[in-house]
Amino acid sequence: MAQTNINIRMDEDLKRSMENLCQELGMNLTTAVTVFFKKAVREHGLPFKVSLDPFYSETNQARLREAVARLDAGLGTAHELIEAEY
Repeated sequence: MAQTNINIRMDEDLKRSMENLCQELGMNLTTAVTVFFKKAVREHGLPFKVSLDPFYSETNQARLREAVARLDAGLGTAHELIEAEY
């Protein structure tokens, strides 16, 4: 099977941390990336869940803005709970 090169730009600290993890697992970074690619191809998608943090959803941000406005107006308390809607 022919080999090819890929170039990836990333934070230097992240790369160093990943290299350390790979070393602890007994592999190098190339092997880890190859394992990831093979698993992604086999599963026809990323081999882990990718999701948005609900804290940053527009619904929650609107509620937070409203709560801050109420606090600024002297209404409510600083310890009101916001129920998450999933």
